[in-house]
This record gives sequence, C-alpha cells and structure tokens, in this order.
Amino acid sequence: MFKSIKVRTSQGRQYIADPRRAEPVGFRAAPHVSSTPCEAGCDACVEVCPTQAIALCQGADAVRIDLGRCVMCGDCIAECPTGTLSASSVFKLAAAERQGLMVGTARPVPEPLQVSAALHQRFGRSLKLRSVSSGGCNACELEMHALSNVNFDIGRYGIDFVASPRHADGLVLTGPMTRNMASALQLCWDAMPAPKFVIAVGACAISGGPFDGSEALERGFLEQFAPTLYVPGCPPHPLTFVCGVLDLLGIES
Repeated sequence: MFKSIKVRTSQGRQYIADPRRAEPVGFRAAPHVSSTPCEAGCDACVEVCPTQAIALCQGADAVRIDLGRCVMCGDCIAECPTGTLSASSVFKLAAAERQGLMVGTARPVPEPLQVSAALHQRFGRSLKLRSVSSGGCNACELEMHALSNVNFDIGRYGIDFVASPRHADGLVLTGPMTRNMASALQLCWDAMPAPKFVIAVGACAISGGPFDGSEALERGFLEQFAPTLYVPGCPPHPLTFVCGVLDLLGIES
C-alpha cells in the first residue's frame, strides 16, 4: 500500500484543469518555420521528408509545410543546416479547412479556429462521437482512448464516445481508409442520424500519410463528405483534439 501511495505522489496531479492552457512536456509537434533564410539551392528538408509534406516556394513563404501530411518525425529539423526548421511543442493545430493546415514562414501555425454557431447551437452542450479506425496502426486510436482518462476527461464537456453509430452526432475517422474498410465506414455513416459531421484525425485520415497513393486505399468517402474538423498529427496529441473540438463548438474550458 505504501509503495502505491509513493508512486501516486511521485506522479503529482495529472488532471488538466484547462486544456487550452496546458504545457505538455516532451511533446514534439510539427516543425516551426522561422524567418531565417535557407541556404541557396538547399532542399534537404524536401528530400528527407517521408510524406512529401514540405514544399519550397518563392517569396516570403519560402518553406511551406502541409500539416495534413506531416508525421512530425523531426527528420527535416535534423537535416536543416540553417535552423530555419526547429522543434516545436505547439499543440493547437486543428483546422476547419484543409487549406488551414498549410503553414510556413508567413504563418508558422494554423489560424485560430472560429466558432461554428450552427454546431454550437446543436452540440454545444452534448456531443456523441463514434470512432472508426479505417486501417490505422492503432496509434491515433490509443490517443482517442486517452481522451476519457483522468488527464483530459473530455466527458466533463458533455462529449462522449458511443458504441453505436445510431447514437452518434460526429464520426471520428482515423487511419488511411483501406478498401477493406470502405463499406464498413459507409455503413457507419449511413446509420448515423442527421445532422452529423466528420472529424478527420491524424495524417493518415487527412491525406493518406505515408500510404498515400497505395492501391490498397479507397478514399472516396472524403470526396463525398468533407471533414468539418481536421486534427493533424502522427498521432495527434489528445490536447490537439480536445482544443480543436472545444474551439469549434465554442465551449468554455
């Protein structure tokens, strides 16, 4: 018993009172793009990126990163000779538009999410989510499971994951969307009552991630039903999801 008490004491207070003000220790987010100019002719970051998330452009936005493709591996930071790319712990990365995930020299982090008045009116006090893993590695799914633990406790905002799509308001989509999961995903969506919306979680769900272009994928679902919220990462930090949903719905923390 005394050993258990000692362990609990050493862990300190794990509950996060205000997710928006949290400071996650050791979290490595997407690279920060500074105003430091690149070396002439250098494309080391582009060459090393495993998901083609980085592009070199002309003008003020010389380096551009697509957070929807970035797996936050940090390889580009290690290869950057000028320090233009550096480590970041920013977790507020969710966006309501796919284009909003494009960051660079001119805009190093996504613009703050704007509250959806329609979603706030319908789901501001109660939101039920159904999670579907469409061929993922289970990393994003584990982070979604953590949303209900004592640290993040997303249920205190009236947000819960449900077992049946017939009880769900939103579809939390993870994984690159394999052909084998296409029909199951569509069945889940069809079973959800309207109004409903999609939340794409992780680089695989948003863009296909490292599996983009594979013949094993069938991503036509997102061509019909564009996500209302994009939560980037590989996997995303639970705080990225929490803050994204709270900001979109206009829920006070």
